[in-house]
Amino acid sequence: MPSSVKDLLAAANSSVPTISPQDAKALIEGGKVLVVDVRDGTELQSTGKVQGAKHVSRGMLEFRADPDSPYYDNAFDREKTVIVYCASGGRSALAGKTLQDLGYKDVRNLGGFKGWAESGGAVEKV
Repeated sequence: MPSSVKDLLAAANSSVPTISPQDAKALIEGGKVLVVDVRDGTELQSTGKVQGAKHVSRGMLEFRADPDSPYYDNAFDREKTVIVYCASGGRSALAGKTLQDLGYKDVRNLGGFKGWAESGGAVEKV
């Protein structure tokens, strides 16, 4: 059982595969993908987000992703590939592991938004 943030991150990183911006772009173009930004709203305001991404702050993820929750967002579909990202990759790794624990089978960690933007990925202002 993990006993520290370092342990939790190590477990999440070993369970949730990372995906490069280039591979993420290819998956997104292929469809049946949900991209989830788990950063706080103030971060989105200052940088924008991946074009078409669903913003769900890390603290609300379980409630939005669980079909039995009254706060469920039907954009979440366990049959879709889910790509999560944050500012540097830590929160998205934890979010990815949480989604796996909720039954999502194909979850990938894009890591940080900056890498996406610097690779020429499409960005939309919020």
